Amino acid sequence: MSTPPLRVELSVEEDRTLQDLRGASGVPQRTKDRAEALRLSHRGWTPQDIAEYLGWRVATARTAIHRWQQDGLSGLWDSPRPGRPPQCTTAVMTALEQHLSAEERTVNSRQLMDHLSDVHGISLSRGHLRRLLKKKISVETHPPQSSPPSRPRAASPETG
Repeated sequence: MSTPPLRVELSVEEDRTLQDLRGASGVPQRTKDRAEALRLSHRGWTPQDIAEYLGWRVATARTAIHRWQQDGLSGLWDSPRPGRPPQCTTAVMTALEQHLSAEERTVNSRQLMDHLSDVHGISLSRGHLRRLLKKKISVETHPPQSSPPSRPRAASPETG
């Protein structure tokens, strides 16, 4: 005896919510794709068809459907990533930048490290602080390029 096909049955309200979620700004693309997968399943698409349409593996389409069946709307979002949260948030980096611009003298990494410890209660190594500052400076001074620069063509023997 075969099992029934994996399929989602949505109410009109749930379908409308998922449709609105697809067009909402500030929602991660993966969440929008999961909402689309559920709407397609509701319209009779198989997990294989959904996976092919979205460029997923079949197991990913099945997982999206199972997450909806178990957790409902909250199952569309990713769970928080594991690991220690960063100590030096963007707010701290902005405050540090303001401190540096207000400082009249040159400051080294040890003095910045002491400032972070005293004012913000953050303990970073000098090496880590330097990496953070380099990363911030690199992002500000070198915006990402849309395409790699092209190589200049070598002069052909006919023109040279």
